[in-house]
Amino acid sequence: MKKLTLALYALLLLGLVLAPFMGAYPVFVMKLMCFALFACAFNLLLGYTGLLSFGHAAFLGFSAYITGHSLKAWGLTPELGLVLGTLTGGVLGWVFGLLAIRRQGIYFSMITLALAQMVYFLCLQARFTGGEDGLQGVPRGKLFGWLDLQNDLTMYYVTLVLVVMGCLLIVRTIHSPFGQVLKGIKENEPRALSLGYDVGRFKLLAFVISAALSGLAGSLKTLVLGFATLSDVHWSASGQVILMTLVGGLGTLSGPIVGSAVVVLLENKIGEFGSLLAELTHVTWFSTLGESVTMVTGLIFVICVLAFRRGIMGELAHLMDRAASKQRP
Repeated sequence: MKKLTLALYALLLLGLVLAPFMGAYPVFVMKLMCFALFACAFNLLLGYTGLLSFGHAAFLGFSAYITGHSLKAWGLTPELGLVLGTLTGGVLGWVFGLLAIRRQGIYFSMITLALAQMVYFLCLQARFTGGEDGLQGVPRGKLFGWLDLQNDLTMYYVTLVLVVMGCLLIVRTIHSPFGQVLKGIKENEPRALSLGYDVGRFKLLAFVISAALSGLAGSLKTLVLGFATLSDVHWSASGQVILMTLVGGLGTLSGPIVGSAVVVLLENKIGEFGSLLAELTHVTWFSTLGESVTMVTGLIFVICVLAFRRGIMGELAHLMDRAASKQRP
């Protein structure tokens, strides 16, 4: 089973390495990878610690603004801008965590949502964010002074390396003793307390790691696209990452990657798919699917909840486990 999983991950990595030479649009794939890292970071908190945060858009969006402003106004190099954005996400996560982890369940979720809305209104009013117009014209610059990121192909492989490193950090965290404690907290928090673990400290550290990686995803997204907007820090972005995680498979390593690919592809390609259906079926209603992308994603979410509650990859893993158990003597 482990060999098959490693082989699938190797094929995925090989596909991403070869994607620019197979007709894929590099900027679109880079955007997809940024959202995949964002979803994986959120899955570390919800899937392995059991903390449902409605405020992760704050880490993605505010780090995106900080990185964009530092590159455009302060003239920082890309590597320093990415580090600053990641640290911003981590510090913001530490503040959120200190205020939120004292509560559980829906109260925890509502506190993170309220704090994220405060960050949203700060970004709306602050001068350096550009308000409703957003932060435009963020330069990519040169990485370490010599690697020109204006070239999309160069930027693509830098993004791929950073996203893979972020995902490997999550994998290492999950399979470490620290990650086992997080799983124990999710399964039975009172038992973890009775064993002498400082549950609050473990939750806070998990929150900070998740927020920092979300900040890295937002910083990369700004560097790739050259702008940061209010949509990155809006509460709907928090709902979007929850949708990605649940559709892909909560508590699985590959689920958030698959879920983010499904959601991003729907948002960007649903119009083309609708036009194709309209031509094939001669039903003009399908041509308006691009205007109803939220309705389509909502329908897919409902289907996932009703048909396969473990998510896409969760159901596949469950079927593989059942097949393996039947083959055992």
